Amino acid sequence: MHRLRTCAARLRPLTASQAAQTVGQQRPITVASTGSTRTFQPIRCYSAPVASEPFLNGTSSNYVEEMYYAWLENPKSVHKSWDVFFRNANAGAPPGAAYQSPLGLSAASSSLVAPQLSSLVGAQPNVEKLVEDHLAVQSLIRAYQIRGHHVAQLDPLGIMDADLDSHVPTDIITSSDKLDLAVFKERLRVLTVGGFYGLDESDLDKVFRLPTTTFIGGSETALPLKEIIRRLEMSYCQHIGVEFMFINDLEQCQWIRQKFETPGVMQFTLEEKRTLLARMVRSTRFEEFLQKKWSAEKRFGLEGCESLIPALKTIIDKSSENGVENVIMGMPHRGRLNVLANVIRKELEQIFCQFDSKLEAADEGSGDVKYHLGMYHRRINRVTDRNITLSLMANPSHLEAVDPVVQGKTKAEQFYCGDNDGNRVMSILLHGDAAFAGQGIVYETFHLSDLPSYTTHGTVHVVANNQIGFTTDPRMARSSPYPTDVARVVNAPIFHVNADDPEAVIYVCKVAAEWRATFHKDVVVDLVSYRRMGHNEMDEPMFTQPLMYKQIKKQKPVLQKYAEKLIAEGAVSRQEYEEEIAKYDKICEEAYARSKDEKILHIKHWLDSPWPGFFTLDGQPKSLTCPSTGLTEENLNHIGQMASSVPVEDFTIHGGLSRILKSRGQMVQNRTVDWALGEYMAFGSLLQEGIHIRLSGQDVERGTFSHRHHVLHDQNVDKRICIPMNHLSPDQAPYTVCNSSLSEYGVLGFELGFAMASPNALILWEAQFGDFHNTAQCIIDQFICPGQAKWVRQNGIVLLLPHGMEGMGPEHSSARPERFLQMCNDDPDVLPNLTDDIAVRQLYDCNWIVVNCSSPGNYFHVLRRQILLPFRKPLIVFTPKSLLRHPEARSSFDEMLPGTHFQRLIPEAGSASERPEEVKRLIFCTGKVYYELTKERKNRGMEGNVAIARIEQLSPFPFDQVKAESERFANADLVWCQEEHKNQGYYDYVKPRIRTTIQRAKPVWYAGRDPAAAPATGNKKAHLMELQRFMDTAFTLDAFKDQQ
Repeated sequence: MHRLRTCAARLRPLTASQAAQTVGQQRPITVASTGSTRTFQPIRCYSAPVASEPFLNGTSSNYVEEMYYAWLENPKSVHKSWDVFFRNANAGAPPGAAYQSPLGLSAASSSLVAPQLSSLVGAQPNVEKLVEDHLAVQSLIRAYQIRGHHVAQLDPLGIMDADLDSHVPTDIITSSDKLDLAVFKERLRVLTVGGFYGLDESDLDKVFRLPTTTFIGGSETALPLKEIIRRLEMSYCQHIGVEFMFINDLEQCQWIRQKFETPGVMQFTLEEKRTLLARMVRSTRFEEFLQKKWSAEKRFGLEGCESLIPALKTIIDKSSENGVENVIMGMPHRGRLNVLANVIRKELEQIFCQFDSKLEAADEGSGDVKYHLGMYHRRINRVTDRNITLSLMANPSHLEAVDPVVQGKTKAEQFYCGDNDGNRVMSILLHGDAAFAGQGIVYETFHLSDLPSYTTHGTVHVVANNQIGFTTDPRMARSSPYPTDVARVVNAPIFHVNADDPEAVIYVCKVAAEWRATFHKDVVVDLVSYRRMGHNEMDEPMFTQPLMYKQIKKQKPVLQKYAEKLIAEGAVSRQEYEEEIAKYDKICEEAYARSKDEKILHIKHWLDSPWPGFFTLDGQPKSLTCPSTGLTEENLNHIGQMASSVPVEDFTIHGGLSRILKSRGQMVQNRTVDWALGEYMAFGSLLQEGIHIRLSGQDVERGTFSHRHHVLHDQNVDKRICIPMNHLSPDQAPYTVCNSSLSEYGVLGFELGFAMASPNALILWEAQFGDFHNTAQCIIDQFICPGQAKWVRQNGIVLLLPHGMEGMGPEHSSARPERFLQMCNDDPDVLPNLTDDIAVRQLYDCNWIVVNCSSPGNYFHVLRRQILLPFRKPLIVFTPKSLLRHPEARSSFDEMLPGTHFQRLIPEAGSASERPEEVKRLIFCTGKVYYELTKERKNRGMEGNVAIARIEQLSPFPFDQVKAESERFANADLVWCQEEHKNQGYYDYVKPRIRTTIQRAKPVWYAGRDPAAAPATGNKKAHLMELQRFMDTAFTLDAFKDQQ
């Protein structure tokens, strides 16, 4: 607005002709309502001598109008007499006085021109007025486009403002319900007469040329001001509020304007109206049926927002029409059963039997409540007659936590079917208003939407905006005007719509689906509705929202409103409407009768990510054995050579990197690997076997500790990179390694979703430091740990968590192993049957695998085992920091050849093992502390009488191997040694399990740091003193004499 005014001020000193010319120039090329490009017509020249017929004759009005527009474009394109006429007319002279007969063109009469013009015209102020009036109208149109949504009638209850603000923007002339007529007239006067726009009330009937940034004219290029305002009101201030003017792309803004401004766009065929009514019937009667049968059950019904069902179905129909074959959905509990029944088309009896209290528990796992379960279904879309796969992800009560999981699974499905632009697979996310505004994960997920390795090429977000969160008023729940304002950060258009106007809802959803298909960017549909019941059906909302719920009790249901509208229009008869209701009620009753035959709840029926072909037909692993995870010497050499070379010509790498690659080459010649090379061998071999690998997290391409270097950067060419791992062999699987945004919750959720799509991929997320996983705790606690128990859904995701007390202070030391171990589901007091297949059987029974490898060779094996197992479990790996470059943390090729396996426990193999009966102490430990223990033992010359065993796999606990080791050193006392504090780390987990193994015959002593609140000290000297203290404890053989 300010810029436009400045522009008008700048025009003042110009001559009349220049000023008028400027008006003509303000018509940039744009897209017309037909979608074709509208450009300037060649300017015709009308300077021919005037015809003898008087030009004000009524038969020539079209000619005059055409001449006027030509003059507006360019005053010089018309004869001088026309120029004078139009100037005078614009200055307010009546047509008779405005007309001056043409002057003689001879040189003799030319002296008369100046006085005649000056006496008649006084032209400059009038042209200036014309320019300013047009600028004012342009500003008015823009004001509606920017702020019209603030006065749109969005609340079905008519008591709240969707934007939490009853104030009407000062630059909009509106007849909205927010203003009574007297106030409207006063506003009109203030805004026009010498006011904000400088227009007169008489200007309401004046015709104005429309700018190219609006489509309200349809095929007309000029309209009276009154009609301009009316059409803007129809476009922006009715039941749809469009927020889009913050988008910084002209083409996208024009596209939206065309969709909402073009006159007559919201026309529906009779067939469309009848389909919409039928969908509203199903949505409404489903909830009514559940309420009738199970009035005392929680079901988080959709009452008050029933138009959500036709909304989703419209998005899916339109997307299917545009070529989408697979839709992955995530949603909270409200309306979930309705979506399962009427959108995904789950058998109704499967839903109804969930309400039966006599139904036996699931066939496996602990199960979950009905409004958290997911679903997968492939069917024909009846509208487009094409196949479509719909899946709704299972999710916890933690609102919005499923958002990144859905995006990850969508990305994976796109990846596996080669859908690089998101044309065949898409995601739809449903949200509640309070959670969309309140949960930070929404923001994290939006920030993945345009990143190359994370984009799903546009998501349709649908907010079921009840205008309340449980009992919290939105005015107490958010600082932003709308719950959807978070979407503005990624330039996503936001369509607010009154959910009690089903046709407006359907139109907006069509536009949203088309937007996603056209621009492959996110879009938000905000269904402004209400919640007829309390937070659940047992809850009393009148305690906290008395006025709102008084209004809701009076509110006519949306189905009834819409049916009455269609009956009044004659689109359906009352009899047809009642038949439609009776038909669906009958379907529900029949399904209810069948549901009584269901005796056991089969959670398999609620699986959201089936893996066809991976399990047997009844969902069991095809075997319970794991082949050797070793590789041939030839293969190790081949991968090692690739790891130490640059497979692209004319590629300049950093000098320091050349040294790293050279030292890798020397290691391969010496038949050894360090940590980075061991990982390289595991990844490279799996890629050669056709297993896709995706490694994601903060700075994983190089590695936080500069050890990995999987992506090489050309030092001379910007953005030129090389990933040697993708050059192993012609038929290998692709390797994806991607630095993530600085987010843990969002990115770990995304990778978890990616891992759901296929069992034949190794998906790893690495924390920058292990303790950062706690900002993703929700994903770990609600999805990864109990996912299989709740939802019968296996997942092989790998978490790499750098861990170790290195004297670097409390923050970057501990990956909190105690938390992962506490959540393991094995029983510390029961010794399992020590059969030959115990290792695989334990893995099959556990909820996740927790390892802390002390050698690169073992790390190599555990990564390969993750894929070679006949089932999938999450793997938690505490990875080292100082061991990455520790000279003793090396493995020989001999430990990685065919026939070798992952070692759950690495037994003592030094001189203590030669005379086991003389060993006085057996120290069990895990991870890096082993190297500190062996160094101390050597310094003290105690290699013969202290044995050290490394427990590499903490969970499932290697009972059989711990038993064998403790029996081998039968005369030794047992010590658990860890570098973590006593109330942290592994002690509370391993102590009862070691005691169970030895039938509680001996105590298990503790050597390690004392209990503490913080994970580590911030003082280097204190750190070293603590280390020395527990080393003394570990190697002083009578240290525990007083505690006997």
